[in-house]
Amino acid sequence: MEWFQVVVLALVQGLTEFLPISSSAHLILFPRLLGWQDQGLAFDIGVHLGTLLAVLGYFRNEVKLLAVAWLKTLYRRTSSAEGRLAWGLVVGTIPVGLAGVLFNDLIESTLRSGLVIALSTLFFGLLLWWADARGRGQLGLEMIGWKAIVVIGLAQALALIPGTSRSGITITAGLAMGLTRQAAARYSFLLSIPVILLAGGWQAVTLAGLSEEVMWESLGLGALLAAISAFLTIHWFLKLVERVGLLPFVVYRLALGLLLLLVLPTSSA
Repeated sequence: MEWFQVVVLALVQGLTEFLPISSSAHLILFPRLLGWQDQGLAFDIGVHLGTLLAVLGYFRNEVKLLAVAWLKTLYRRTSSAEGRLAWGLVVGTIPVGLAGVLFNDLIESTLRSGLVIALSTLFFGLLLWWADARGRGQLGLEMIGWKAIVVIGLAQALALIPGTSRSGITITAGLAMGLTRQAAARYSFLLSIPVILLAGGWQAVTLAGLSEEVMWESLGLGALLAAISAFLTIHWFLKLVERVGLLPFVVYRLALGLLLLLVLPTSSA
């Protein structure tokens, strides 16, 4: 990989991973428009590691509280809002984990077409607009219940469809279940931690069975740039979402979906 390609793709991954605009659509669109070859599995693992470090770093205090509360539920049998939330992150990750194992072949062979990515970008963008427009959420993160946890977890499994956006669909479900924009976004970001860990582990196992050469310099730079850009994106998004809402991201998704329909072949991605 050329250094310019490393920088662009790492920044794209970091900027789009936590915004409700589909990182997969962007990582497919940019190489297609610029005529680049596939960046390889090792690079994908590197930039996902960077985004994981970003979310862990940004929510380090919350992660510590949740980890301690979760351990207390195991050893002391005590219950708290933090403990429930910690278990919610575990439970909410199960649907996407099961769906990934059961439908991975279908996703890789059939659902990575340009048409699927474009249509899912458009459809789930409109769904995000609907949830944000109708939502009158008053629930803070500490008030999240098991019904909302299960619904958001099931919705997250849809993110395996390329173009959906993991953060977009979980924020959509959170808003629909009565969470405030801030709470829905924060829960979505916290829920990304176990998901990225699972996906990264799966990719690492796959990579171990391949003969792909690892370009450590590109991987390291990609991870660093993805971490920095993702950290800044999380901070910026949480500051902005309460003031302007999610409509700008809906408009962007609609424009992106139409662009994908115009520039990508409908038979393959």
